[in-house]
Amino acid sequence: MNIPNAISVDQVGVSFRSRDGQTNTVLEGVDFAVRHGEFVSIVGQSGSGKTTLLKTISGLQQPTAGQVLVKGRPISDGVEDISMVFQAPVLLPWRNNLDNVLLPLEFRGKRDTAAKRYAKQLLEMVGLAGKEKRYSYELSGGMQQRVAICRALVSNPELLLMDEPFGALDAMTRDSMNFEIQRIWQQAGCSVLFVTHSISEAIWLGDRVVVVGGKPGHIVADIPIELPRPRSKEHRYSAEFAEYVTEIESHIGVTAGIS
Repeated sequence: MNIPNAISVDQVGVSFRSRDGQTNTVLEGVDFAVRHGEFVSIVGQSGSGKTTLLKTISGLQQPTAGQVLVKGRPISDGVEDISMVFQAPVLLPWRNNLDNVLLPLEFRGKRDTAAKRYAKQLLEMVGLAGKEKRYSYELSGGMQQRVAICRALVSNPELLLMDEPFGALDAMTRDSMNFEIQRIWQQAGCSVLFVTHSISEAIWLGDRVVVVGGKPGHIVADIPIELPRPRSKEHRYSAEFAEYVTEIESHIGVTAGIS
């Protein structure tokens, strides 16, 4: 029996009608898949449609052409076990950090002692131990995003979608979170689709790097990353890593019309 992919994106296009009646096509003919347990990074220049693609895969944006299947089912059917981390934290200001993290489990009626303990462990993991009862307005932007990441992880999702989740973090915290996401992903066995502007981050985290470019946006490269797991800092300074960076930069450069 064939097991369906975690995600199948089949010739997806997204277009918008502007107020003056013009059609703006953001994505066209996007076609790729994510296997179960795979970590796929997406990179591309600003405006290439990366975030629109992620929203379409999550079901927040409806495609105007093609379809998205999650575990063989149309995303429009309301597939469960998906979590998403946005560029902005989107925390509820009237709830403390612990309650924000536990929110997805409350919706499912699964807030119990074990869930609370796991939520505290996640907050400790991202350096927020002792801040469980604080509120979002008491935290820096980077700390708020770490709470949002914990909220996405608390339900142990089968599919985790991440839209530039570490952009607001300082370099040291971002580096630490890269290691933690790798560790959590390997333990949980979930599938991850990770949008980033950082080519090195995309390579270091990904089993594959999908390059989106052009106007309208489409897949210009899909590159397997054959670096061993688990990955360490030393891998970032290897000759193989540098070759991947050069290859991806060349695809992005061609997309942008840069020689």
